[in-house]
Amino acid sequence: MSQQQQFENFTASSLYCEKCKTAMAVRQRLLLVLPDREIFDYLCTGCGSSVGRREITAGEKLMAQAMAGRPPRRSAALHELTP
Repeated sequence: MSQQQQFENFTASSLYCEKCKTAMAVRQRLLLVLPDREIFDYLCTGCGSSVGRREITAGEKLMAQAMAGRPPRRSAALHELTP
């Protein structure tokens, strides 16, 4: 997996909140579901303000689901040793 692919589907666990004046833990709230994407809002767990947004396209969602359902790959050397 390339380094670029590792960061395509990242989810924030904490973000800077202007009201709290510090980095705070956040939770995601689904804002909108469209045919080609889903839009999520990040909410500060301290004061409840919106501190960011995240969009997931239909292609990214399908790719993440496919990768989650796959068994881990076996190395070639291990494959040669098993019958």
